[in-house]
Amino acid sequence: MQTIQSYIGGRWIGEAAGQELLSAVNGKVVGFTHSEAIDFGEAVSHARGDGLRGLLALDFQQRAARLKALAKYLAERKEELYAISAHTGATRSDSWIDIEGGTGTMFAYASIGANEFPSGNLVHEGPVVGLGKQGKFAGTHILVPRGGVALHINAFNFPVWGLLEKFAPTFLAGMPCIVKPATATSYLTAALVRLIDASGILPAGSLQLIIGGTGDLLDRLQGQDVVTFTGSADTAAKLRVHPNLIRQSVPFNAEADSLNCAILGPDVSPDDEEFDLFVKEVAREMTTKAGQKCTAIRRVIVPQTHIDAVAERLKARLAKVIVGDPSLDNVRMGPLASKAQQKDVAEKLALLARGNELVFGERDGFQPLGDSVANGAFFAPTLLLCRDPMNNDAVHDVEAFGPVSTLMAYDDFDAALALAARGRGSLVGTLVTHDPQVAAKAIPVIAGLHGRILILDREAAVESTGHGSPLPQLKHGGPGRAGGGEELGGSRAVKHYLQRAALQGSPTMLAAAVGEHVRGAAVRESAIHPFRHHFEELQIGDSLLTHRRTVTEADIVNFGGLSGDYFYMHFDEIAAKESSFGKRIAHGYFVLSAAAGLFVSPAPGPVLANYGLDTLRFVKPVGIGDTIRARLTCKRKIDHNKKDVNGLGQGVVAWDVEVSNQHGELVASYDILTLVAKRS
Repeated sequence: MQTIQSYIGGRWIGEAAGQELLSAVNGKVVGFTHSEAIDFGEAVSHARGDGLRGLLALDFQQRAARLKALAKYLAERKEELYAISAHTGATRSDSWIDIEGGTGTMFAYASIGANEFPSGNLVHEGPVVGLGKQGKFAGTHILVPRGGVALHINAFNFPVWGLLEKFAPTFLAGMPCIVKPATATSYLTAALVRLIDASGILPAGSLQLIIGGTGDLLDRLQGQDVVTFTGSADTAAKLRVHPNLIRQSVPFNAEADSLNCAILGPDVSPDDEEFDLFVKEVAREMTTKAGQKCTAIRRVIVPQTHIDAVAERLKARLAKVIVGDPSLDNVRMGPLASKAQQKDVAEKLALLARGNELVFGERDGFQPLGDSVANGAFFAPTLLLCRDPMNNDAVHDVEAFGPVSTLMAYDDFDAALALAARGRGSLVGTLVTHDPQVAAKAIPVIAGLHGRILILDREAAVESTGHGSPLPQLKHGGPGRAGGGEELGGSRAVKHYLQRAALQGSPTMLAAAVGEHVRGAAVRESAIHPFRHHFEELQIGDSLLTHRRTVTEADIVNFGGLSGDYFYMHFDEIAAKESSFGKRIAHGYFVLSAAAGLFVSPAPGPVLANYGLDTLRFVKPVGIGDTIRARLTCKRKIDHNKKDVNGLGQGVVAWDVEVSNQHGELVASYDILTLVAKRS
C-alpha cells in the first residue's frame, strides 16, 4: 500500500508509513500518511527563494497563460482523479463538482488575468486624484505582489477544488503556495499535485504540499505572507489567534462552515412552480456530497401553513435517493468521508433531534447498496421538523456536517427573516419567491448576515447554478460565524494577495511609476502619427494634438438626420434657451465622432480595430460656433501574447482622449481601446 508523500523543496518526501487512510466506501486502507517530519524551514525558504523568483520573472499575462495551460492539462487527465475520488465517498456528479469545478475555476482565472490585468507586475488601481491647485501634485493607488508566501489550509470535502480555487488567484498574483489538505482525503490532493508536478508548467517553488500536520510552519510566517483556512469555525478561531500571526500581522482569511438557510416566500403555494423548485433545491443540497458542503442548506424556513406539505414532498423525494457504493450507476449519494465524520454527524444529530420531529431518516428503509459497504461511512439522509424554532437554540447553533437538515415553521415573513438571522452569519442563503416585493423586502434585511444570496424563481431556475455553487466571478465567504472572509469574486481574489499602496507625486512621476499615462504628465509628440507605430514601437506618452474644428448648425442637423436623434436640446431653440444650458448644443456623440475625425489616421496601418470605449464622460456642452480639438495619448499597453489567424502578433492599446474647446476647457474625456499589430 502506498505512502502518501509531501512535495517540499521541489522533491517528494516520505517513505515510512504513518496514519492509515481508509476508503469511505468499504473501510479498506487506501494509503498511509508518511511519518517523517517535514523541514518547514526548507519549505518556506524554497517558496521565498525559487518560488518568488520564478513567479515574478513572469507578469500577470504570462501567469494567466500558464494557468490556462495547466487547467487544460488537468482536464485532459481528469479520469485519473475520478478513479481516486470514489474512495472519498463521492459519486460521479460529486466528483464533477470537485474536479471539473476546480479546473473550471482555473480556466476562469486565466481569463480574468488575461482580460483584467496588465502586462507587468503592477496594477494601477486608480483613480488619480489631484492634490494641488496647479495640477503638479497628485495621488493614486497601486497594487503589487506582496513578496510573501501563501499558506492554504483546506477542508476534507473538496480535495481538488479546495486547492485549485485558492491556488489560481494566488498564482496569478505572483505568490508561491504551500498547501495543507485535510488528512482524511489528502491522497486525492496528492494525486492532483503529482499531475501538476509532472506537467512542468509551473515555475519551481510555486506549489508545495504538506501531508500531515503543519508543525512549526505558522511560527515561520512573516507580515508579507497570507494564511487562508477552510473548515470548522472552532478551528478557524484557534488559528486566527496564533501568537505569531498576531505579532506579524499576517492576513488571515477564514471560510467556515455555517448554518445556511433556504426560505420559502409567503407568496408561494403548493400549486406554484416555485414550491417544487424549493423542495428540489433542499433535497439536492442535503444529498450532494452527502451534505458535506460548507454551503449546504441546514435550516429550511417555511410558512406555518405549508410546513406539512413541504415535509411530505421532501420525504417523498428523499425516499427516492439511492445511497451506496458510488461506483454503482444507480447510486445518487455516497458515504461520508470517514468513520470519524460518521460518528461526528451522529452525535450532532442526537443534539438536533431533541424536542423535534423526525420526518425522514435511517428508520425509513435505509440500506446502502454495494457488496462491500458494511464498513463504509454511510449515513441516511435525515430531515427534522422544528415547529417552534424561535425557542429552540440547537437548530441555530449545532451543525451536523452531513445529509441533515431541519424544517422550521414561521408565522409571518418578519419572523422568517429573524430566523435567518439566528444563524449569526452564513456563507449563502436562498429565497424562493415569485413576488419581487418579497425579494425587495428580504434582501436588505438578510444581506448583512450572508455572503451570497440566491433569489430563485421559475425564471432564474432555467439557468441557475443552485444554492450551493460558489462561482469564480462571485464572492465566496460570509460574515460572523461563516468566518468573515472572502474568496473568489473575480479579480477581488487576486487583489487579496497583492499589496495596496498609495502613491503621491507629480503626474509625470506617477506615470513613470504606474506604467501608464496620467493626465498632466509630460507627453512625447513627433511628426509620426501614433497610429503609424506598431505595438512594440509605441511608448506610453506618445501623443498627438489635433487641428481644430468649429461646430456648425449644419453639423447638428446632419448628425440628427443620420442618427435619428432629434432631442429638443439640439433642435428646439426656445426650449434650449429655457434650459440650464441657455442654448442649443451639439449631440455628445457628434462630439465623439468629430474628435475621431480629428485624430484618426485613415490609411491602413498597425491599428487594426477599435473595440470599445471606457470612462466616457461629456464634461461640458458644445454649442454652435464652439471650436474643438482633441489630444490622443498612448495610455496603456497590454501584451496578451496572442496572434491572429495569419500568425501576426498583436496587443491591446488604451488611448487617452481629451476633447477641449476654444477656451482650453475639457468637454469630453474617454479611453479608446484598440488592437495594434506587432511588427513581427
